[in-house]
Amino acid sequence: MIGEHVVVGYTHDSGGRDALALGAAITGVTGGELTVATIHPQESAGQAVQAQANLAHAAEHLGEVPAQYLAFESRGSGRGLSVLASRIRADLIVVGSPPGGPRGRIAIGSTADHLLHLSPEAVMIAPLGYEPVGAPTRLTLAYVRRPQADEAVERVAQAALRLGVPMRLITLDLRTEDSGRLRDDLALAVRLAWESTGIEAEAETAEGHDVSAALAGVEWPPGELLVCAASEDAQPHRVFLGEVAMKVLRASSCPVAVLPRGFS
Repeated sequence: MIGEHVVVGYTHDSGGRDALALGAAITGVTGGELTVATIHPQESAGQAVQAQANLAHAAEHLGEVPAQYLAFESRGSGRGLSVLASRIRADLIVVGSPPGGPRGRIAIGSTADHLLHLSPEAVMIAPLGYEPVGAPTRLTLAYVRRPQADEAVERVAQAALRLGVPMRLITLDLRTEDSGRLRDDLALAVRLAWESTGIEAEAETAEGHDVSAALAGVEWPPGELLVCAASEDAQPHRVFLGEVAMKVLRASSCPVAVLPRGFS
C-alpha cells in the first residue's frame, strides 16, 4: 500500500500547507515515514537559504508530527521531487494546488504537471484549501476497463482492506458509449475486487454530458480519496494521465492519487 514513505513537496504558500496537511494525514494513518522537501535551483546560495527558511516554516506547521526535512537542488521542482523520492525510496509524492485556483478544486501547476507525466512514484494532489478530517473514510477508484485499471482494482482493494474503509468503483457514462457495456465492465471490476481480497466494493455510474457534470452528481463525503490509474500511454513504472483522467482530476473535490503503470 502506498504511504509507507511519503515525500511532501513544500512551498511557503497555501498550496504547500495543503500538501503538508495531506502528507501528515496519510502517514498518520499508515504509520509511514514523512519527508518534507523544498526544491531550489542549483548553484544559488540565496535560494538555498530561502529553502531552509521554508522548511523551518513547515516544521512550525507540523509541530510534533515526526518528519525529516530536506532541501534539494534541481533544475525544476517536479524533477527534483522525482529524483529525491527515488533516492530515499519514497512511494508517494504529495503536492498541493497553486494559489489562485478555485477553492476546493485541484489546479495543476508546473510541479504537478511534471509529476503527472514522468513520476516513477505514485502522486497525490491536494485541492486548494484542503482540510484533513483524520483517517480516510472511503477509497474510490475511477474505473475504465483496461489492464492498468484492473491492476489498480486489486491494489485499491488491498489498501481499503488494510485501512478498514469501504471501496467504491466509479465509471463515467458521458453518453458516448454503450451504457450496458459500461455497467457490465463495472460488475466485472467488483468481482475482481472480491476475488482478490474478499472486499465488497460499491459500484456507481456517474452520468453527465461531460466529466465535470458527471462528477458533480456524485457524493463526495469528507475523508474521500480518489484514485486514478496511469494511462495506457504511460511508460512502464511511470505516471501519465490521459485526457479524460486529467479532466477527472481537475473536477475532483477531494485529494487524488495517481498510480504509475505497473504499480505494485
